[in-house]
Amino acid sequence: MTVNMTKGQAISLQKNDGGSLTSVRMGLGWQAAPRRGLFGSRTREIDLDASAVLFADKQPVDVVFFRHLVSDDGSVRHTGDNLVGGVGQGGDDEAILVDLQRVPVHIDQIVFTVNSFTGQTFQEVQNAFCRLVDETNGQELARYTLAGGGAFTAQIMAKVHRVGQGWSMTAIGTPANGRTFQDLMPAILPVL
Repeated sequence: MTVNMTKGQAISLQKNDGGSLTSVRMGLGWQAAPRRGLFGSRTREIDLDASAVLFADKQPVDVVFFRHLVSDDGSVRHTGDNLVGGVGQGGDDEAILVDLQRVPVHIDQIVFTVNSFTGQTFQEVQNAFCRLVDETNGQELARYTLAGGGAFTAQIMAKVHRVGQGWSMTAIGTPANGRTFQDLMPAILPVL
């Protein structure tokens, strides 16, 4: 059963039977918004990029993105860069896989971002979302849908973070500006 999350909402990543999730996929999806022109409406390709920034005690220690597809410890993996988006209704355009059991104990938060490498704003994007999927069985656990566009080029979408012996996911939904995860660090730090 999918939980449709709202900004700031957190959910536990414990299974219903009391066990813990072992492997999750953070899927990100989007579509280009149609633009009205003199000769009707048309869409323009949108290149959004998903990133996962790994933190230890509020300090960034690693990142996974289109130019560094696997974390140094191998626990987080990006499935590859999608340059146009819109693979389908609700389908993932980019995905980041997290093997929660392999994440080193000093990593306490993983923040997921999406940014427009080409500088297009979210006014040109529709149906943007992030979703968390149990990678062992394909079940969607949670979905956060970006409401409305905006004159920003990035979004701090969500984070997974340690809670006791387990993990939780929190929907963040903070707009930001930047072409890469490095540009987004000032917007990420306040949500840690």
